[in-house]
Amino acid sequence: MKNKVILLASDQLGKGDKDLGEGVLETFFTILKQKEELPVAVFCMNSGVFTLTERSLVSLQLKELEAKGVELLACKTCVDYYEVENQLVAGKISGMAQFIELASTYEVLTLS
Repeated sequence: MKNKVILLASDQLGKGDKDLGEGVLETFFTILKQKEELPVAVFCMNSGVFTLTERSLVSLQLKELEAKGVELLACKTCVDYYEVENQLVAGKISGMAQFIELASTYEVLTLS
């Protein structure tokens, strides 16, 4: 995962059952946080911004990644759309310009 940015475009991984998708996403980040090489950043957009709120168990894994130096970014347009600015428990609000900057420097892994 070194030199990568994760684009998290959903609060679940894969299509199908929502509970299953949320569980799979949590497992992904649980395993990822145990790796020696971590991504540079996780950029959350669309419903992916919910993973940075208490409503998602994924937020616990993301907070641990943040503590290890992974930058967590929430798309401002998406945060405003879903009205979750005051519910964020990890990361910071950012814009698409910063994601484009990251994407021009690092490889992007999209999770949706």
